[in-house]
Amino acid sequence: MNAIPAMADLPKATTTTRRQQIYRLIWRWHFYAGLFCLPFIVWLSITGMIYLFKPQIEPLLERQYAHVTTGTSQPASAQVVAALKAVPGGVLNAYELPTSRDAATRVLVGKGPEIIRVFVDPSSLRVLHVVGESDRFMRVIFYLHGELLLGTAGSMLVELAASWTILMLLSGLYLWWPRTRHLGGVLYPRLRHGSRTFWRDMHAVTGVWVSCFALFLLVSGLPWSKSWGGMLHTLRQTYASTVTTQDWSIGSAHDRAIAALQNAPARAPSMPGMTMPGDADGGLIGMDYSALDRLVPTVTAQKLAPPILISPPSKFAPTWAARSDAGDRPLRVDLVLDGATGTMVSRTAFSQRPLLDRIIGYGVAIHEGQLFPPLNQILGVFTALGMLTLSSSAVVLWWRRRPTGSIGAPPAHAGVRYPFVMIGLLVLLGLLLPLLGATMLIVLLLERLVLNRFATARQFLGLASASNLPAD
Repeated sequence: MNAIPAMADLPKATTTTRRQQIYRLIWRWHFYAGLFCLPFIVWLSITGMIYLFKPQIEPLLERQYAHVTTGTSQPASAQVVAALKAVPGGVLNAYELPTSRDAATRVLVGKGPEIIRVFVDPSSLRVLHVVGESDRFMRVIFYLHGELLLGTAGSMLVELAASWTILMLLSGLYLWWPRTRHLGGVLYPRLRHGSRTFWRDMHAVTGVWVSCFALFLLVSGLPWSKSWGGMLHTLRQTYASTVTTQDWSIGSAHDRAIAALQNAPARAPSMPGMTMPGDADGGLIGMDYSALDRLVPTVTAQKLAPPILISPPSKFAPTWAARSDAGDRPLRVDLVLDGATGTMVSRTAFSQRPLLDRIIGYGVAIHEGQLFPPLNQILGVFTALGMLTLSSSAVVLWWRRRPTGSIGAPPAHAGVRYPFVMIGLLVLLGLLLPLLGATMLIVLLLERLVLNRFATARQFLGLASASNLPAD
């Protein structure tokens, strides 16, 4: 619960007992966590709500390509060649299996680390639209949500904000924990006790109802981050018992690196059906895509969950392959194909993936609202609106009671020491969330060694005097 309340909200007896001093200390961490996280919470809540409805928004934005022909479709290889001509120097990244006979065919064309989506009329082979994958509306929202369109730096900033939000929610639950038998202000807001009580209850009660959902979304989003997700990727690669491709992104830089490998065709001219014809400019188009015509019926017969992508051999994967890219991750299936014969070599279902991949897959599907829609989407919207309510009520609480000459943080008590249990929990949290641990240490050192030695900073931040700090 991202409170940034003023001193007026503290109990009058907060300096009388050690327990109350510890309560004030936790409140102080809660205040500064909320102060830092609040803008990010608003941003992530809004962009997250938009992305929840990707299955509804994307078809709406591309509705003009849903019914483009009534004629007989040309072979898949011919459609690919038409798409490649629209992107000079491009190679086939993936062919998306059409979901209806009259819809435009989607062909993903690779060019270096970029992927371009080409919409082709399957009957006339006329190119209808060309757009970079990273320029599509929902992909822009994805990167706005995950890295603020700032690449690696943005991903780490979002991870840092998410880590501090986890601390804020956990400390908020401690501060909220009922100390009376009354449910008013605990599980429901009191509406007849004045505006001050109303805003306090809106903050606390909303927080307790959404905290568990918010904590799940925050934790399930960490595998996508550059720092935490990168460390998880390294551990996964080091200790995995089987070699499987990671099924989630850890940022735009990682996506571009994977795309570069996918867009580098495998060179095996001695193999049957593997030729490297040049285009009109003498450049490389890629392999002989007639194999695609043999593979489309095979993949169609597997009845995978759409969208279904068929990819040629590349430096990323040495054989033809197909995969379901369904938002509901447990429905995803990977196929290895033989381009020469048009047969399926192997099939890997979600249930056959490593345990870690399955856990993350379920988390990602819930995070994106795709595991059990529309209820999953409704819960996501409920959580996002709850976090926006927390943020707005926190601002109101702080603005109405902000003291003059101070930021409004609960003042530090010179004699209070961190309990061993609290130190242990903070250390554990810092180890599990390294960016949080590093910045917590920086904050502690700044307070103790720098900021509290200046009277103006000490007064503004509510710090204890350096001369009154307890010895270590």
